[in-house]
Amino acid sequence: MNLTSPVFKHNEQIPTRFTCDGDGIRPPLEISGAPAESRSFALIIEDIDAQDDGWNFLHWSAWNIHPHTTLIKEGKPLPGATEGKTSFGTYHWGAPCPPKGVHRYRFRLFALDAEIELDRDSNAEDLKEEMSGHILTEAELMGTYHRK
Repeated sequence: MNLTSPVFKHNEQIPTRFTCDGDGIRPPLEISGAPAESRSFALIIEDIDAQDDGWNFLHWSAWNIHPHTTLIKEGKPLPGATEGKTSFGTYHWGAPCPPKGVHRYRFRLFALDAEIELDRDSNAEDLKEEMSGHILTEAELMGTYHRK
């Protein structure tokens, strides 16, 4: 399975438009090569260079994404999916806004053999626990951002 974005490549800078210095909207993501037996997708986007209560800083999570999804449009809601609570305390994309230096943003997509029963107030660690035993495969896209 592959997770890519038409606006940045793996290990490259996320365009300013998708950060706190721009429009702050979620970048588009493309999914390919998912297993045919996938029943849903889950997505976790974390700043692995920042911590929140001992965990990676969570910018966005969503689960029960339709298994035939091939494009997550920039800034658009995902029909039928649940968006979890971020480290910002919101239920939508939290744009990268590092205080200093280069930060790495890990986009992790999971193909699951089930839908997830989880309250939207759940965090990424809760989601990871619920997914345990249901992950068919996963894909990762890493983006960076450095404020000027």
